[in-house]
Amino acid sequence: MTAQWKSLRRKHIAVAAVILVLIIGAAAFIIGKSSNSAVVYKKVAVEKGDLDVTILSTGVVQPENRLEIKPPIAGRIEDVLVEEGENVKKGQMLVLMSSSERAALLDAARARGVGELKKWETFYRPAPILAPIDGTIILRNVEPGQSFTTADAVLVMSDRLTVKAQVDETDIAEIKLNQNADVILDAYPDNDMPAHVDKIAYDATTINSVTTYIVDVLPEETPEFMRSGMTANVRFAVVSEKGVLLLPVNAVKSREGCQYVMLPPASSVSSPAEKEIETGISNGKKVEIVSGLQEGDVVLVPQPKSGSVAGGSSPFGLPRPPVKR
Repeated sequence: MTAQWKSLRRKHIAVAAVILVLIIGAAAFIIGKSSNSAVVYKKVAVEKGDLDVTILSTGVVQPENRLEIKPPIAGRIEDVLVEEGENVKKGQMLVLMSSSERAALLDAARARGVGELKKWETFYRPAPILAPIDGTIILRNVEPGQSFTTADAVLVMSDRLTVKAQVDETDIAEIKLNQNADVILDAYPDNDMPAHVDKIAYDATTINSVTTYIVDVLPEETPEFMRSGMTANVRFAVVSEKGVLLLPVNAVKSREGCQYVMLPPASSVSSPAEKEIETGISNGKKVEIVSGLQEGDVVLVPQPKSGSVAGGSSPFGLPRPPVKR
């Protein structure tokens, strides 16, 4: 009987030990989970400042009108009067060319001597190619003495350079004609160029299920370093407010169509109080406070905290008493 009783006692002790371990483990799990999900609050004061709401986009520098100049007949280039990058006026002479017949005639006269060549050059003048618009020569494809056909573009012109910006369909409603914008070229990040919206496309472009519209952004002044094909960042100015009350966006909460903030507790044993407010515009980081708060008022901004709050700050940002050991 004694041996049986001792054996039974050992089993009871083992079972009790297992139950105790399970209880301790469950308690540790619950406490750890509660500690890891704890939230601390940071005190932030309402400040007065300026708030700019913008839309960011990327684009490519391209000519508004790219014009390839092709001769009406085949022949040979006698002289090129312009260089790449040169600004020209409508009607300005760009190239002197000979038709195939004139080129053949001059070659035959040249074989008979300089005098014969001069005579035919005087009688049979070269034909000029004129600039059809005001613009800039962006590509020169020929040199004197080179032959060409009617399919060859001897020169390429552009009237002015614009930035073709891709604007998401969710933002296109905020873009208006003549709206102010800033352009920064990737190649020249320190040069901020004032610009404005010149055109807004009516037809959308969809790539990988993303719908965008092309917006032409025209710089107020085109710098010499601006080149076709450059990548640009465009910042559209949507709205700007000066001297308004501001808070971080994560300080404002919404519930049932109402917005509110958390105010610090009156004492260490009380909880934060909710204060209903009205907000205005936001740039995603700061939000305008229209009513409900004044400059200098302090609110609580929740911040997730990993680990236990024991021995640190209380959930309300108030100091905890030191843990006795």
